[in-house]
This record gives sequence, structure tokens and C-alpha cells, in this order.
Amino acid sequence: MKSQHLSTIAVLILAALLAACGGQAAGSPPAATREPAMMDTVSLMDALRAAGATVEPIGEVSQPFFSVEGQVINVNGGDVQVYEYESKAEAGEEAALVSQDGSSVGATMITWIATPHFFKTGKLIALYVGDDDAVLTALVSALGPQFAGGSPKF
Repeated sequence: MKSQHLSTIAVLILAALLAACGGQAAGSPPAATREPAMMDTVSLMDALRAAGATVEPIGEVSQPFFSVEGQVINVNGGDVQVYEYESKAEAGEEAALVSQDGSSVGATMITWIATPHFFKTGKLIALYVGDDDAVLTALVSALGPQFAGGSPKF
């Protein structure tokens, strides 16, 4: 009788644990916190197009506050600068230099012509300077929420 109660308790505990995991693989983050698999600028452009955005590569860009050359892509009529790093860690180090409001990067103080919006995923940092809802919606859809800069108006 005692072993039957222990077995029942063990089954109930196991069931509770499985329900709490929600069928997730051990060690994997919840779906809401997983980063999109942006490995390079081309995959970002593909993700933006898959989200319904019009995307066109424009050319190269260099900023004194980032250590890598960037690519400019036009997204729904707005220019977005995309900086691709060798590793996620390197992108994270540079992203950490951006102030919360985007007014400075490291020791560089910036006067923007419009609101800056900084996004990061994987080894990419994207910068959009503007307030067009169609551009911001596409970027949030592909990259997730911005990590620095002004608040989107939508």
C-alpha cells in the first residue's frame, strides 16, 4: 500500500513537471525569448521580405562609432544601416556602448536628424534613423524590439 502511494505521488510530480515545461526541450529558452536566426545581412533581408516588407540593397556605410563596415538597405522606403560582426559576442560588446536613448555610442555624442532606433540580433546590429511606422514595424517583426533609441510611435 505504501509503495502504491509513493508511485502515485511520483507520477503526479512527473506530470506537474512536464506540464510546467510545456513540452519544451530541456535547456531551450521559451519561444518568446528566442532570438531570430539572423546570421547575416542576406538572412535579415530575407526575413524582412518574408514579413511583407519591400527591401533593396543600397550600398556600404561607415560610422566612426562601429568597428565594422555596414550595409545600407532600403526597407519600405527607409534606409537601414546593418552592421555584421564576426561573432554574437563582438556585436554584443559594441551594442553595449550605445546609450539607452541612442544619443551616444561610447565616447561619440551624436546629433541625429531624426529619432535613432538600434536593433540587435545574433551578430547583427541594425540602425534606423527615422519614425516611419512601416519601417519600424518591419524591423521589429524581423529583429524583435529595439535595444536603444527613441520609442516607436506605434
